Amino acid sequence: MGGTFTNIQLHLVFSTKHREPLIVPDLLPRLYSYMGGIIRNEKSALYEIGGMPDHVHLLVRAHPDKSVSDFLRDLKSCSSGWIHDTFPELKRFHWQDGYGAFSVSQSQSARVKKYIRSQEDHHRERGFKPEFIGLLKRHEVEYDERHIGD
Repeated sequence: MGGTFTNIQLHLVFSTKHREPLIVPDLLPRLYSYMGGIIRNEKSALYEIGGMPDHVHLLVRAHPDKSVSDFLRDLKSCSSGWIHDTFPELKRFHWQDGYGAFSVSQSQSARVKKYIRSQEDHHRERGFKPEFIGLLKRHEVEYDERHIGD
């Protein structure tokens, strides 16, 4: 076969440092747009983005040339740098050190998009930590609860 053909979809989840509610309404649309640009520059595609003041969810089609950890390091680093430059009052903004990355099959893509779009409704009933633990359990990821959302 002469080409490489992939559809590597990932549901990515990460929070602000100490889950501080720093993704304020003035920042939110611009941050999401900026993150979309970073993702496009990585030869990847953003299918959905959403979240709450203390965390984000993204559904992306990842390019196979870059590891998930490198992709997320660059996404988080570039976006937090942009926040510091653009919103001086948010100098204390930082992303948490870790993240969740879950594979998504094409058949589940619409379901994950809907889940990401409904974050506000979802979080009326459940906080970040229980939500994240639920994702870890559904994807059968081993975890130590002490390291979630620090």
